[in-house]
Amino acid sequence: MTVIATTDRLFLRNWTDADRPLFHEINSDPEVMEFFAFRRDRAEADSMLDNIRDAIATAGLGFYAMALKETDEPIGFCGLWKPELEPFLPAGTIEIGWRLAKRHWGKGYVTEAGEASLRHGFTQFDPPEIVSFAVADNHRSTAVMRRLGLHHDPDRDFDHPRVPDTHPHLKRHVLYAISRQQWERKIG
Repeated sequence: MTVIATTDRLFLRNWTDADRPLFHEINSDPEVMEFFAFRRDRAEADSMLDNIRDAIATAGLGFYAMALKETDEPIGFCGLWKPELEPFLPAGTIEIGWRLAKRHWGKGYVTEAGEASLRHGFTQFDPPEIVSFAVADNHRSTAVMRRLGLHHDPDRDFDHPRVPDTHPHLKRHVLYAISRQQWERKIG
């Protein structure tokens, strides 16, 4: 098992085959996926997991499995990705993102894993900033972004090009960002 980072309660690590049921769960649960246009069936979730696992193994970037330290039970993901959303974001932009099984909501796991992911991103990849974006009405995610020290940049909000026109209420995305300097000040 390749551990990317640890926190008081969590491992951030690469995915294993044993994690497939949880990965499918978080990508098909209607409440977890409320602000996404698509739910994934098992085959689609397995394919996505394989792509993320390969990206982590080759480049070190990916949405890492978030697992409880005591049991190594996977509970969701949190990590870093290059979203490839030019011209809305410059090439090479690093995004922080997360998804958590509903039974684990409200326990601070995403904020804890997000802080570890930011540390990993800034120390291992040296980007000028790390961004996060979400549907404008996704107040749970934007609250996490603020807790992590990211700041809303309204001039960079955008209509997500991969959201189909059949879901107009999911197109508008707000963008939050934290620069390296802001992150360094935050951690002291």
